[in-house]
Amino acid sequence: MAVRRLATCLTPFTTLDLVIKVCHLALMTETAAPPESLRHTPLEDIQGLSLGVFFCSLGLLFLTHLGFLTGQTAGLALIISYIGGWAFGPVFFVVNLPFYWLAWTRLGRSFTLRSLLCVTALSLLVEWLPLHIALGPVDPIIGMITFGAITGTGLLILFRHHGSLGGLGVTALLIQDRFGFRAGYVQLIFDAALFSVAFFLFPASTVLYSLLGAAVLNAVIAFNHRRDRYIAT
Repeated sequence: MAVRRLATCLTPFTTLDLVIKVCHLALMTETAAPPESLRHTPLEDIQGLSLGVFFCSLGLLFLTHLGFLTGQTAGLALIISYIGGWAFGPVFFVVNLPFYWLAWTRLGRSFTLRSLLCVTALSLLVEWLPLHIALGPVDPIIGMITFGAITGTGLLILFRHHGSLGGLGVTALLIQDRFGFRAGYVQLIFDAALFSVAFFLFPASTVLYSLLGAAVLNAVIAFNHRRDRYIAT
């Protein structure tokens, strides 16, 4: 059973239900808040969310430098930006807009505002970093391992401070609640469709390297995101 669960977590077509996990975390917080002395202070949340966004932006710097893809709304925004010739940051911000209303009604004001701030900060930072960090030739394998490791770490930090980078997780949870169709499968179908379309738009090597990065990111989350191992929230 453990092997089967791990294999599911490492499926390259899904981002390990990243947003779904943090969405459930937000719901659990509403119903079973920890003692006040164990909660993160506002200052700790600010530094945590800032550091998480910075790590994710740094990972995306490697991803966009290589011209590769990832899953979920970030992957959709990348495809649109590559094809349209637009900057990734603004496209990523716009792609996430429809999910904020759902997040507000499904997960509450606090989680939605934190996610909005994180997405806005990342959208600005991914455009600012290349002006100050110049990458030369990067080996695709090393580049995608770096992307997966840094971005996965950034997402872990965001999760610990009840933040997220938007995405399909809220919609997936809504479909699950109304129709009984598992949220993980919704994201799996979306990512499968996304990468399938990518095979027709980009070289096969681009898609395969992108899947490597997604697998590394998934592994980082799979081995390190365990709420029962942590106390402070």
